Amino acid sequence: MSSGTAAEFKAQGNAALQAKNFSLAIENYTKAINLDGSNHVFFSNRSAAYLSKGDAQNAMEDAESCIALNPEFPKGYSRKGAALHALKRYNDSIGAYDAGLLKFPNDAGIKSGLESVKKEKDGPPPYAARSGSGGMGGMGANPMSSLFGPDLMAKIALDPKLRVHLKDEDFVAKLKRLQSNPNDLSTMMSDPRIMQVFQMILGGAGMGLGGMNDDDEASPDKFSAPAQSPKPKDVKMTESTVEDEEDDEVDLSPAELQAFENKKKSLKAKERGNNLYKSKDFDGAIAAYDEAIKLDGTNMTFFANKASVYLTAKKYDECIEACNEAVEVGKANMAPFEDRAKVITRCGKAYQKKGDLGKAIEMFQSAQLESYDKTTQRLLKNLQLEKKNADTLAYQDDEKADEAKQRGNEFFRNKDFGPAVKEYEEAVKRAPKNAPIRNNLSAALCKVMDFNGAKREIEVALDIDPKYVK
Repeated sequence: MSSGTAAEFKAQGNAALQAKNFSLAIENYTKAINLDGSNHVFFSNRSAAYLSKGDAQNAMEDAESCIALNPEFPKGYSRKGAALHALKRYNDSIGAYDAGLLKFPNDAGIKSGLESVKKEKDGPPPYAARSGSGGMGGMGANPMSSLFGPDLMAKIALDPKLRVHLKDEDFVAKLKRLQSNPNDLSTMMSDPRIMQVFQMILGGAGMGLGGMNDDDEASPDKFSAPAQSPKPKDVKMTESTVEDEEDDEVDLSPAELQAFENKKKSLKAKERGNNLYKSKDFDGAIAAYDEAIKLDGTNMTFFANKASVYLTAKKYDECIEACNEAVEVGKANMAPFEDRAKVITRCGKAYQKKGDLGKAIEMFQSAQLESYDKTTQRLLKNLQLEKKNADTLAYQDDEKADEAKQRGNEFFRNKDFGPAVKEYEEAVKRAPKNAPIRNNLSAALCKVMDFNGAKREIEVALDIDPKYVK
């Protein structure tokens, strides 16, 4: 396999890392390493993914591999120092950072990491009392102190969105004020960076703020975006936000940077398509989604949105084709099962509108295998009942009913009552509103000692024709 394929796996790992899907990022970086084990950047990026996932031991081992492959790569030392810091091996972490500074004395990332680990090493134990009541075990201390402990800088240094702010002296000064006096937090909440730090701390403490990561609208009927390119509603996807995260967390080639720019443009085209769909400009919406697909053909949402437009426009064959494309793209790029199920359900609705109930049921069943959904299950049950009724109506034929009745009569006269019952039952299916046929069936059932069945059939015959004398 080619090195280009390894680069593609790396790019997928980068996207997953940005999406905070650390397991998927590790999986893709591992595939890249299996194809090209001489590339130090792959180990560097996987180290970052391991550390973000909380696996500091593997992060440290990958950092060492990165340094061994390229001792002139500064991030290798930062990765190793951060991993050792997370393992609480403070002296080893300081040694890793010092080794990096010997080669790169002006590297801001290494300096920041070194300062953070030294402060944690020399400071009081985490969560110890920080204010004046010398009570036993820190009783009476400000409960907010534990949130802004000595490891705060290290946590921020490991966060790709926040670490860039450590270069700002004003931001660092505010953090130090919070560490010394957490009560000052209320005076700093107007600074969005401090608010982000506070949210990060609460999330790490298991008190994450609800609603901070809602999926952006991904299609005219609320498809979620694939895991590779999430867009929280409350975080504007600005160029600087994305590039800072990319530059600090992973190392991108020019081709990857171009691909990333195309992804941003494709999302803008999708939003334009959504707005055109809402204004009933279906042709314009299709054109916008096609533009998004041309820029990024790995996002199944764009294909799914096209299918939604076609369904609304009653172009059912085009809808089915777009749904099939969406599912293929989704499978190839590991889109969420829920999103794939929604697309397959949409395909089923298109078949239902075409009158192909059998194929529609098949699609709904397939969607349930992807991801079970109560609404889809109700659709499936209703459609199965509808098809059963339609099949019953389609089976009715008075001429064939009379033929079956005559065969039943022949068996009955020959005292061959079992086959007579079968022929009369066939005749009833062909003509369920024919009272004489049901009367004949009742007589045959009496001969085989099925009196309950005979009673049932004669009662139905009387309901059909109350004046039927026999």
